[in-house]
Amino acid sequence: MELSADIRQFIADHAADDTRSLLLAAARYPRVDVPFAVIQIESHRRIREKLPRWFAARDRLVFPSRRSVEQCSSEAAARYKQRLIEGAVDSLCDLTGGLGVDTASLAERVARVIYVECDGPTFEAAMHNFSALGLDNVTGLHASAEDALRTLPPVDICYIDPSRRDGCDRRLFALADCSPDLEQLLPTILSKAPTLIAKLSPMLDWQHTLARLPGTSDIHVLAVRGECKELTFVVRRAHAAPPMIHCVHLTADGGEQVFRFTPDEERAAPSAVTASVSSFLYEPNAAILKAGAFRLVAQRMGLGKLHTDSHLYTSSTEVTDFPGRRFRVDEVQPFGRQLSRVMARTVPRANIAVRNFPLSPDALRARLRIADGGDVYLFATTLADGRRVVIRCTRIG
Repeated sequence: MELSADIRQFIADHAADDTRSLLLAAARYPRVDVPFAVIQIESHRRIREKLPRWFAARDRLVFPSRRSVEQCSSEAAARYKQRLIEGAVDSLCDLTGGLGVDTASLAERVARVIYVECDGPTFEAAMHNFSALGLDNVTGLHASAEDALRTLPPVDICYIDPSRRDGCDRRLFALADCSPDLEQLLPTILSKAPTLIAKLSPMLDWQHTLARLPGTSDIHVLAVRGECKELTFVVRRAHAAPPMIHCVHLTADGGEQVFRFTPDEERAAPSAVTASVSSFLYEPNAAILKAGAFRLVAQRMGLGKLHTDSHLYTSSTEVTDFPGRRFRVDEVQPFGRQLSRVMARTVPRANIAVRNFPLSPDALRARLRIADGGDVYLFATTLADGRRVVIRCTRIG
């Protein structure tokens, strides 16, 4: 799979154009496969932020479809998975290679990588891209994961990212609905490799999934810029101990928040519900919220929880290393009709969030008659005694 000189020039000339118009005008460019060129143009736009290193090399790379770019890991997530490779590893097999972003990243840490992909155009594009990126330690196998496992020699690690789309392009979340069925394939995989790294949907319940993947030693809950992106399970042959949960948030400023715990630690943590809102308010990051470390984060940080179901925390002195957003509390107002009149006059614009509250953010915004944005943050929530309040805050971290 190559980019001809005509296609390269077409992409350069029309990089900023409306792609729908280009498709309608395809007859004007008889020497160019315009639909294919449009896929390249749209892919370049998508990877600018998602895959900056690939974007820098875009003139040498081929993108087989829009879906392959939509479904691939971000560069930040792919590089995080490099950390899951412990020590010197000789061989790894990526059983569901896709566009090859994870494969390429893991190949920087492993001596030999086998890339497996069942879709022909995607396989050809990935192999072209590996060569263009200078990854000469990747060999390809055009096959399904199931077929590849029948002839796969023993390797140190298998990596898998089951497809989460059906034939109608609908999103799938349940482990058994994805392809391949990891639960059914797990014994075969572990007969080939002592370690499996499995990237799964962030929509999955990790506790429910844990029961279906025996041998799980670690679960990595990865959030990037405030959004939970991946659940990654590390499964080891004959492992029997409870897993370690790694909550990792990669922030917009390049920072990182890490919170680790075991399920037993969370279950044993005491309830820390408090009676009132103090001087500072805390909102856990998306990884902690997904992992459910609601009592343990309060215990470790010395915080009070506003309500069992609210997942907002407070303290009288600032906790600067809290794994999430930090706010200074400016005032706490009871929710009611009078609040609407006051807010409309004093807070014309605010960022609104609701936690354990009967209204959605949009409905509350309409009720309070305030615009979106600005430097003011409003948290509408329910306190431990059942009172509904709106907390006005200033973000400090």
